[in-house]
Amino acid sequence: MIRLATVFSGIGAIEQALKKMGIEHQIVFACDNGERNISLNVDEINNEIKNLPYDKQKEYIDELYEHKCKKENKMECSYLNNYNLSKKHFYQDVRFLNANQYKDKVDLIVGGSPCQSFSIIGKRAGLNDTRGTLFYDYARIIDECKPKAFIYENVKGLLSHDKGNTWKVVKDVFMSLGYNIKFYELNSKDFGIPQDRRRIFLVGTLKENLLPNTLEKQKLTKTMFDFLESNVDVKYYFKQKGFEFVTTNKRARINSKIISTQKANQQFNWNGDFVFEEYEKIKNRQDILDNAYIGYYNNVRGVVRKLTPRECLRLMGFTDDFKIVVDDVEMYRQAGNSIVVNVLEEIVKQLLKYKLI
Repeated sequence: MIRLATVFSGIGAIEQALKKMGIEHQIVFACDNGERNISLNVDEINNEIKNLPYDKQKEYIDELYEHKCKKENKMECSYLNNYNLSKKHFYQDVRFLNANQYKDKVDLIVGGSPCQSFSIIGKRAGLNDTRGTLFYDYARIIDECKPKAFIYENVKGLLSHDKGNTWKVVKDVFMSLGYNIKFYELNSKDFGIPQDRRRIFLVGTLKENLLPNTLEKQKLTKTMFDFLESNVDVKYYFKQKGFEFVTTNKRARINSKIISTQKANQQFNWNGDFVFEEYEKIKNRQDILDNAYIGYYNNVRGVVRKLTPRECLRLMGFTDDFKIVVDDVEMYRQAGNSIVVNVLEEIVKQLLKYKLI
């Protein structure tokens, strides 16, 4: 059984990967603030809770968020409705997650962190050189609970961020914690998902890292159309203004076999990938005829619609048993901010092959 923990957990991409692979696992803890930002003095709060038992520390932070932030943690809502984890082990703020309580109880930690610059104090970057950043807390948690392996995911821009300094510090910090690392730049379209999504993955192991230097690409056999729903609600179809914008603006892509990178704001402001359906396909859908705009695209008569939240989830590698329990706006954000499940499946496969977890 794999004992799993995640920070910046999102909607649980690694959890989906293990589930799809049929790998027995236990979720030890998860953490995500649901994009809720409240003004806190981190040092003062840490001073308040440092002598409290672990459970009381968590209660203090939970109550702080409840009183200071009226916005619901919709990420937590999606997560707890889909995975077997007690609210007791779901944390609101990575900065106050004391992972010493989980030492030697975790095999694999997965997560990313916002891209931030670091101020290097010494000649060699260590953990303290990143204090005040969320990356510091990701690395700190790894240091505290000592998993057998971790997967760190981020956008490709991290490589050039702050003239390459940030990336150097990230690697040096992980190595200073005693981990052997391998680095991959992977595109989702090379792992069964028709989405042009490049991300970097840094995989660290306590044992000698025997992972291959490159992961074998898979031939893409599916297109976006293989992931579409057969019966789509009329609310996803555009009226005239949306139709005309999407069919003439470069910000929008229509009927691409391989979609562009899904984003948090996808499908809004007519931004992202869209579907054009010929009139013959919808001519018997009176609700569409009554409510959507029928126009011409490439001299063909038809309608244009958004991708649905379910389709966006499918195009991130999530199965249809993932429960959608939040509104569409939030589900689009959560899907666009996630990690493509299929890519994580390949990394886990390699970790298991070389008995690193």
